[in-house]
Amino acid sequence: MPGIVSVKTPPLRISVPDETNDRVGSTSDRSEPVNPKSNSPAPRRPPSPSPSTSRAKPSPDRSSGKKKSPPQLAREARVIDESSLDNPDLGPFLLKLARDTIASGEGPNKALDYALRAAKSFEKCASADHAPSLDLAMSLHVVAAIYCSLARFEEAIPVLERAIKVPDVTKGADHALAAFSGYMQLGDTHSMLGQLDRSIECYKDGLKIQIEALGDTDPRVAETCRYLAEAHVQAMQFDEAENLCKKTLEIHRVHSPPASLEEAADRRLMALICEAKGDYEAALEHLVLASMAMIANTQENEVAAIDVSIGNIYLSLSRFDEAVFSYQKALTVFKSSKGDNHPSVASVFVRLADLYYKTGKLRESRSYCENALRIYAKPVPGTTAEEIACGLTEISSIYELFNEPEEALKLLLKAMKLLDDKPGQQSTIAGIEARMGVMFYMVGRYEEAHSSFENAVAKLRAGGERKSAFFGVVLNQMGLSSVQLFKIDEAAELFEEARQILEQECGPCHQDTLGVYSNLAATYDALGRVEDAIEILEYVLKLREEKLGTANSDFDDEKKRLAELLKEAGKSRNKKAKSLENLIDPNAKTTKKETSRKWSAFGFRS
Repeated sequence: MPGIVSVKTPPLRISVPDETNDRVGSTSDRSEPVNPKSNSPAPRRPPSPSPSTSRAKPSPDRSSGKKKSPPQLAREARVIDESSLDNPDLGPFLLKLARDTIASGEGPNKALDYALRAAKSFEKCASADHAPSLDLAMSLHVVAAIYCSLARFEEAIPVLERAIKVPDVTKGADHALAAFSGYMQLGDTHSMLGQLDRSIECYKDGLKIQIEALGDTDPRVAETCRYLAEAHVQAMQFDEAENLCKKTLEIHRVHSPPASLEEAADRRLMALICEAKGDYEAALEHLVLASMAMIANTQENEVAAIDVSIGNIYLSLSRFDEAVFSYQKALTVFKSSKGDNHPSVASVFVRLADLYYKTGKLRESRSYCENALRIYAKPVPGTTAEEIACGLTEISSIYELFNEPEEALKLLLKAMKLLDDKPGQQSTIAGIEARMGVMFYMVGRYEEAHSSFENAVAKLRAGGERKSAFFGVVLNQMGLSSVQLFKIDEAAELFEEARQILEQECGPCHQDTLGVYSNLAATYDALGRVEDAIEILEYVLKLREEKLGTANSDFDDEKKRLAELLKEAGKSRNKKAKSLENLIDPNAKTTKKETSRKWSAFGFRS
């Protein structure tokens, strides 16, 4: 299962249990961990693939007697002729070999060979019986899980797509479980490839099957709803996540005692959603209730983690003294329970650095940044690359506030290197590349800025985030870098796509959307499309006059620009367009620092 507040990357799971589960299980029932990892506080990562828990019961003669060693079993397997695959006893035997090979640590490649041959055997037997075979579905799940352990996720996809077609959900709970597990595993695998949209669709299909089998108030349904809600959070689809989380809370109110751990987990996720939507008071209420539940269950470290989240909310509300108190409480617990050099301690240092910067205490802020960097430079055993990368990324944003973009860039590059070979990190890497693009832009390295934005956009498109507000903002930033490289046609296309997305996700009156309107009008004028530029500026001025008010310096600038365009259009529509640089920034001869600040204000939010 993923985490609750910051969603973690769980261990890859491969298991072949010996008996059939008699229910449609929850997402945590689908497998047994082989190589557990420590949890990461990094932003939500896609969960690792896991096989089905739908199992065939072994025959007595296979489950009794002295257990043979893996080398003995391997020698027996080598003499098995492919022509004997239609033997009904061969599939279970090969699947047992695969399980024993995994357990013995001989390596996944040999286990994969056994599992593939088991699947062929089950398929031949199923064809002869003209009936859907749960054994076949289960063996395909195992094959896919082994592919994932080898980081061959693309090969796992068609195996799982085939597996979900095998069960017939009308034939009872066992078939429903196999179908449910297949869809969830397929969703996990798409997540590892960064394909969030496909992943969410698979989770939805799995949830639908589970609800049909168990009803919509079963506790296992609540767990799957929370799993799906976390996927929506990762895709920044907060309304859908909120509805699912509310359903989860309702189910747990019925089936769990007051102040249960399940309710606490739900409330932490709901707080995350409310915070993302800007409803800080509601987020604070959920966190306080979650903290009370954790205190009742004597979960000291979890209480400390919630205190950090409470501090974040207080910081967003500019209640600085209360934020400091919450952070210091958490820091005391983490130091006593985990040690002074644990990444949890470093993460609190980063939050305190951010707080002290916002309160004008720059020396204290820098000191906390340096303390956190010392911890990340010599991580304690068990620290994951994701934890370090997340911390470095957060510290880089503070160095950006210090107006030290080169230092911020160094930290972002380190974070990128840590995540480069990690599956399921495409969305996180895209966010880092977008940040790097802004840094490059600020220091005038426009080619590198454009390249970083281009990489980020490609990853976000592949990951199904092409409709998110963040994607629209990145497109706008890429358009600005295109302008600096005199790729005006490309800039116009990027601004147009950004406008469509931000109008849909944020509305026409949002500051990001207005920034794109302004950029697009300037680009149209540079292309000689004066009428289109006039139309956009008239629309923006109308919005400001009717809904936003005119007491804004942007209103005066846009009004002057519109007057100039109307004057030029009245003289001659074919008149040479005004310099794009002057249209986007009338004070084109400002210092580099001023220009960078003005350009970065067109929409990007760190």
